[in-house]
Amino acid sequence: MAKKADAGAGSPVELSVGERTVRVSSPDRVYFPAHGWTKLDVVNYYLAVGDGIVRALRERPTMLHRFPKGLDGAKVHQKRLPKGAPDWVETVELWFPRYGLTADELCVTELAQVAWAVQMSTVEFHPWNSRRGAVEQPDEWRIDLDPMPECSFDRVRRVAAVVSEVLDELGIVGYPKTSGGRGLHIYVRIRPDWGHGEVRRAALAFAREVERRAPDEVTTAWWRKDRPDDVVFVDYNQKARDHTIASAYSLRGVPDGTVSTPITWAEITDVDPQAFTLATVPARFAELGDLHATIDDIHHGLEPLLEWADREGLPE
Repeated sequence: MAKKADAGAGSPVELSVGERTVRVSSPDRVYFPAHGWTKLDVVNYYLAVGDGIVRALRERPTMLHRFPKGLDGAKVHQKRLPKGAPDWVETVELWFPRYGLTADELCVTELAQVAWAVQMSTVEFHPWNSRRGAVEQPDEWRIDLDPMPECSFDRVRRVAAVVSEVLDELGIVGYPKTSGGRGLHIYVRIRPDWGHGEVRRAALAFAREVERRAPDEVTTAWWRKDRPDDVVFVDYNQKARDHTIASAYSLRGVPDGTVSTPITWAEITDVDPQAFTLATVPARFAELGDLHATIDDIHHGLEPLLEWADREGLPE
């Protein structure tokens, strides 16, 4: 049964997070009305998956999806670090050519910074695919399996199997996770030797190969009007500069508080993405640990995929 929101938002509480003290104001403010989950519940969720969320965000410029009034209020997509940050919250200055502006974005290096961001009403964390030491050279290739409106999750599962097959043939290790919605993501660590455009080109070559092997279930058509409503779009444009998706262990700002959750390849055959929520993932994490714990152990090259791109004459 959903808890009722308290008349007030509660007195501030102070939490010890590592060597820091994080003050949480309005801890009883309800962020997820369908379940009565509060701001403090969100903080405690992120503390419970601390190693995982820090690994997913470490040194990456991160856009914050904030809900100052909870999910019933407006959503704020925030690139700039919110005002009032303590001096131990780290950032990187980014240049946005489209707007002719710079912004200092959060760069997580410790769990207290995540807790502070939640104190500032953050629910979702959307990191870049590069790190602040080389923001123009991604070290993370994200394979985004995005189902169209009438696409079943069984079809997403089958496409994931094709993705696994192609990765295996290339000798590349992929790390799957749920999206927190209806799709799946597979992450691959790559050497930061290429720019955003080259990584996108390699990702398109990979997506085209998946499409060739499952032409009735996959599309790489860029324009929405050209995609059938019952297939999986392999969204290669997630490799474009400044395109972000929810990190591993990020909550999603949806009524049931689903989580973008690392899973094993074996789990894909019967996984229920809606079962991974703020309420259930902490126990899973306590039992299994971070299933992406070894993701930084090897960084793959893109040379084979760029050769495929050259062969197909894909644009630079």
